[in-house]
Amino acid sequence: MNWNRQQPSPMPSHRYRDVFSRVDVPLTGRTWPSRRLEQAPLWVPVDLRDGNQALAEPMDPLRKRRFFEQLVATGYKEIEVGYPSASQTDHDFVRLLAGSDLAPPDVTVVVFTAARRDLVERTVESVRGLRNDVVVHLYTATAPVWRDVVLGRDRAELTDLVLAGCRDVLELAGDLPNVRFEFSPEVFNLTEPGFALELCDAVTALWEASPDRPVILNLPATVEVATPNVYADQIEFMHRNLDRRDSVVLSVHPHNDRGTGVACAELAVLAGAQRVEGCLFGNGERTGNVDLVTLALNLHAQGVDPMVDFSRIDDVRRVVEECNRIPVHPRHPYAGDLVHTAFSGTHQDAIRKGFAEHRARAAAQGRPEREIAWRVPYLPVDPADLGGDYEAVVRVNSQSGKGGVAHLLESAYGIELTRAEQVALARRVQERTDATGREVSAAEVLALHTAG
Repeated sequence: MNWNRQQPSPMPSHRYRDVFSRVDVPLTGRTWPSRRLEQAPLWVPVDLRDGNQALAEPMDPLRKRRFFEQLVATGYKEIEVGYPSASQTDHDFVRLLAGSDLAPPDVTVVVFTAARRDLVERTVESVRGLRNDVVVHLYTATAPVWRDVVLGRDRAELTDLVLAGCRDVLELAGDLPNVRFEFSPEVFNLTEPGFALELCDAVTALWEASPDRPVILNLPATVEVATPNVYADQIEFMHRNLDRRDSVVLSVHPHNDRGTGVACAELAVLAGAQRVEGCLFGNGERTGNVDLVTLALNLHAQGVDPMVDFSRIDDVRRVVEECNRIPVHPRHPYAGDLVHTAFSGTHQDAIRKGFAEHRARAAAQGRPEREIAWRVPYLPVDPADLGGDYEAVVRVNSQSGKGGVAHLLESAYGIELTRAEQVALARRVQERTDATGREVSAAEVLALHTAG
């Protein structure tokens, strides 16, 4: 029997090559598939630089400050604050941090620069006087297409360019005791693994990486081009083969062009990454950077402390929306307006029974409901953990059933219906919602129940 009747599309897919024809990943005996996520990596939000560069209206000083204060309040301890050589606003914001107590002492400030001496000079000048630990982040694109089309340099010439930038950073900032260094081979995921390894080893040697002053090697999936397992293989190859591995903080910076940035980051951590750069709710060029909110709450939902606080996630979302001037989608994981809401009758019935079991189990154990294990169907986390309530968990429309109708009356008015009453009331509600095409409120359900 021919069960798949799909036909070839008219799209010119032949124009594109898969990643395996462009990059060879020389990895055997990979170990990341058998590992588990058991602790949070170091999260590094880049909203104020990478995310800001992707905005139609880049942040003014007030929005930038408000966003920074939210990141600090959420618990981030390393924050990329700008590209001081690229705009006066970014430079002035770094100087604001240097001349005020806006950045708490335990927060590391990251600044970003290309490998060009005049840009490095302006970047280092911007951080002088900062009492916080500082990371100077140097980047250069390394992939073949970028070398050929953008930079016009071969591998040897590009290596010279990178090492010249590293020497400039060392000369201009090496004597500052609170400064460490970061290098990103941009478009790492499309760079030959052997060349990326050779280049990174040369950088850590020049910067004299040591356990007490480690170098951050940040390996970006600048343009996401492959399934997440390929990125994991690339990260594990570097993790297993880097020189001075105990003097390197291995970092990743996934983008989301294929829509799998979160998976890339999670698998990269399994593969040896210790640090993840991204943005809150995934803002960034094209389809965005990896979403740090989703990553953190994925850990929370698996019983792992995310080391950042989203217990008032709506407040965080409002700040991010106002500063970015981009709304968060109502179906966005964990934070969207509808992510804890069920309209389907079968879902509603399961959730209602799950809440009842949860209350009964807490009472039987003599413990508060917020302290016992969460296992309500269809709700991977307790909305209360994120500062929400249960009012909008069940909403009733034409797709709903007796469980949803019963839940509305129970939660709003404490009215418990027999099964026969639920069936009869659900029929009347169905007639109303089919006729109007809209959802009904708890008050409307009560009125239908009272009318009999």
